[in-house]
Amino acid sequence: MTRRQKSYWTALLASLLMLLGLTSTPAVSQSSSQSSSQSSEKAAAAQVLTWTAGDDITKYTTAPLTAVAGPTTIVFENSAATGNTMGMPHTLTFDVSDPEYNNDVPLNILANPNDDQGGRHTAEVTLTPGRYRFHCTIPGHGQMQGIFVVTEGTGEDTTAPETSASVSGTRNSQGAYVGSATVSVNATDVGGSGVERIEYALDDTGAWLSYTTPVVVDRVGTHKVRYRASDKAGNTAAEKSVEFAVVAPPTDDTTAPETSATVDGERNPQGEYLTMATVTVSASDTGSGVNTIEYALGDSGAWQAYTGPVMVHEVGTHKVRYRATDRAGNVSAVRSAQFTVVAPPTADTTPPVTGVTVEGDRNSAGAYLRSAKVTVSATDPGGSGVATIEYSLDGGPYLAHTAPVVVDRAGTHTVAYRASDKAGNTAAARSVSFTVVAGGGVPAPNCAEYDERLTVFVGTVNTGVPNRVTNNRCRINELVEDEKAWTSHALFLKHVKTVMDGLFRQGVVDEREYDAVGAAAEESGIGRPGGTEGYRKILDGTAASFAKWQQVGGGSFGLNADGSITSGTTKAGLGMLWFPERKYGDFSLRLQWRDDAPGTSNANSGVFVRFPWVHDHPEESRPEWVAIKYGHEVQVLDRPDGDMYKTGSVYGFDRVGLAGAGVTQKGTWNDYEIRVVDQHYSVYRNGVLINEFDNTGGQDFTPPRSDDPGTDGRRFASGYVGLQVHGTTDVVSYRDIRIKEL
Repeated sequence: MTRRQKSYWTALLASLLMLLGLTSTPAVSQSSSQSSSQSSEKAAAAQVLTWTAGDDITKYTTAPLTAVAGPTTIVFENSAATGNTMGMPHTLTFDVSDPEYNNDVPLNILANPNDDQGGRHTAEVTLTPGRYRFHCTIPGHGQMQGIFVVTEGTGEDTTAPETSASVSGTRNSQGAYVGSATVSVNATDVGGSGVERIEYALDDTGAWLSYTTPVVVDRVGTHKVRYRASDKAGNTAAEKSVEFAVVAPPTDDTTAPETSATVDGERNPQGEYLTMATVTVSASDTGSGVNTIEYALGDSGAWQAYTGPVMVHEVGTHKVRYRATDRAGNVSAVRSAQFTVVAPPTADTTPPVTGVTVEGDRNSAGAYLRSAKVTVSATDPGGSGVATIEYSLDGGPYLAHTAPVVVDRAGTHTVAYRASDKAGNTAAARSVSFTVVAGGGVPAPNCAEYDERLTVFVGTVNTGVPNRVTNNRCRINELVEDEKAWTSHALFLKHVKTVMDGLFRQGVVDEREYDAVGAAAEESGIGRPGGTEGYRKILDGTAASFAKWQQVGGGSFGLNADGSITSGTTKAGLGMLWFPERKYGDFSLRLQWRDDAPGTSNANSGVFVRFPWVHDHPEESRPEWVAIKYGHEVQVLDRPDGDMYKTGSVYGFDRVGLAGAGVTQKGTWNDYEIRVVDQHYSVYRNGVLINEFDNTGGQDFTPPRSDDPGTDGRRFASGYVGLQVHGTTDVVSYRDIRIKEL
């Protein structure tokens, strides 16, 4: 074991013991005497650093900026008292991997409002002079991070920086600035530790912002710019301010701005907004330019400055009035948006009630002659309404039931069926069995494969030819045997020609269909080295294919006209689109993805593999966490900052940096292959191997997450596949999803 490995495992063990409450000072030497320990505890009690978290997943509610070197009590609270009303877990993790920051405190605290500490945890550490970086390791919380500075605490620098500001620009005879004013802020540190940062805030209510360049204020009116500075020893100067007025330059603009508003939110069938409505106001002015936008609630509410979308939570009918003023003083006519907010409906926890009928001509033994027509029905007593009805024929995959199912193969059959409502409740599967006879009782055919797709596929090529039942009771797809491991392409072509010759002679296919299947066989490349034999498309761009997938948790995917699917199209939140048709063990999963995030944002998503059945799982209340906690997520994220796990990473276990992710330009389709054999994971991007991971060790989390169900770091040997939806700004598109069992 290398020296670096020993250091890592020592830190890992210390952090684990700290979380279990078995040690109180993991960063203090164990050889200290008892008197030294008592002295440290007294010193730690004198310095307490507190972090708090709430519902926000982008930042801690509070976090310290400075500290003094020495024994310290760390407090991390994530509870209802600190604003967490959703039960979301958060962590406080000290970065020990970046040499730019101190790495002598391997702290990692997981806090949940419902844990045995009530979300409040403490730890005793010893801080040394320098800078510490902290962040949250829970998936999706890469922006919760910060830095605090630790000084010697000797009292050498106790003097805050000296600050000053100046205002420049063209002024009129009354001293007002014409068009705009530029505010420059300066700071010097007489204490000697040096200026750490300068901040400014606009007017009395503006938030504090980092000052890097002079601030230009061009909104007409009277303004105040507040400013302050802090040094590297943690001293912060008293707030100062400069006040001035900005007037519009001379103009002949007499036209008021144009205004509009939109109302967004989740709506019921009556068009009412559930829980909340968000009103977004916009204004444009082709003359002097928009100066202010204002809004007012109701007919008599006071006018307020519009700085961002207005969220209305109160149940009832509402009116939001709005107007805008340009820099020449022209005020637009008052317009309004009206809407109704209602409480969300009572939660539906009752699954649908299902039934089935089997129809057809029967013989004296009760068997159906030639065919049986199976019709499944469902009603939802819970009130949310039936969302889907599904059936499975003879142990096959569950398919959407949109019309009666005609079973015309001779033999004994079983149709299993189930239904789900719009609240996500799924009825327990039920089944009906029956026998079909043809010509005096012909037995079920011995077909090479089981394939009930509507059209004939050869490999991944869709011929468009109907997948008919042939004279020997097998379907055309089943006779092609495109999933067989052919030793050569020529041998496969010979087989397809033999099959199609027979079907053409029997009148099952016509000449055009005969040629279409032959051309698809040639195009498929089956039998050639690196060919596509064995790959089955599980998302082929059709509505029928997309309907076989299921959305759980928050968020959504929508099907596009070009056959691709895009996340975050109709509903915000963290969730998953998964393929419940079949579990996969060793496999090669291929797909294409594209970063479609708006503006300068980046898509954040991932491909989930080998996770267990979502429904009826102990984690079913948050079904997307079944995949996160019990499977593996192969990351899709090209963002240069934020989360440390970039494209190709096995989230929480094996990290790939941006340099190794093979970043492409946004809006470009990427080929992705995830190959899993036993517990070895290989990730390819655009044909290049960017990560290999053996799932026999532990997690990257320090210490490992206590809720990981794996044994000795190993997870399930088979499971389902899915796609993560991260939110409405983390937009990603997928297409052409296909899988081959190895």
